[in-house]
Amino acid sequence: MTRPVALAVSPHLDDAVFSAGGTLAALADAGWRVVVATVFTANVQKPDGFALACQLDKGLPPDVDYMALRRGEDRAACAIIGAEPAHLPLLEAPHRRYGSAAELFGPVRAGDDPPIAQLVVRLVATLRPQRILGPQAIGGHVDHVLTRRALERLGHRWESWADWPYADRSPPVGPGHAVDRARKLKACAAYASQLGFQFGGADGLDARLGDREWVLPVG
Repeated sequence: MTRPVALAVSPHLDDAVFSAGGTLAALADAGWRVVVATVFTANVQKPDGFALACQLDKGLPPDVDYMALRRGEDRAACAIIGAEPAHLPLLEAPHRRYGSAAELFGPVRAGDDPPIAQLVVRLVATLRPQRILGPQAIGGHVDHVLTRRALERLGHRWESWADWPYADRSPPVGPGHAVDRARKLKACAAYASQLGFQFGGADGLDARLGDREWVLPVG
């Protein structure tokens, strides 16, 4: 029997697991084939300016292949929740002329229209998923906003997750649903390069991670 497919469209290499890792793990446990497709994972050979600063502030030297490191973390995290990673070849916002943290969370630049929808359409045609999940874009990061816009253009019903940890500052409505916190914590901790910057370290992740998620139908 062919397994049903769930496709999670994640802006960055950690967003799906941080925001809906427990939901995705439960689907995998129930026999679903779960694919986590991360949109912005392309390499830049010699990052500079703000893009390089986004690497250095994680404590990584400039000669480290940052995106290769992060893709490896994503593969480890997906293995923990029973998902398959897929890495799409688009550049993160700091490599698309966004030059500061304020710009990352400001309006989408005129002309900034990476082909997210086209790539996701191909995935949908190949995988034929019964469920599609993606970000609500809580927090307003331009990459999250663009990913949500692409999903809205698909013409398919989909489900949106509350983007965590941004959702801590804008709490979702309703009680959410309980998830396996221990398993989700282990998967989130696989993104080791992000823990210090995001949470002050693994202990900070543990302190902030809840045991509920918010995944809501759209359309």
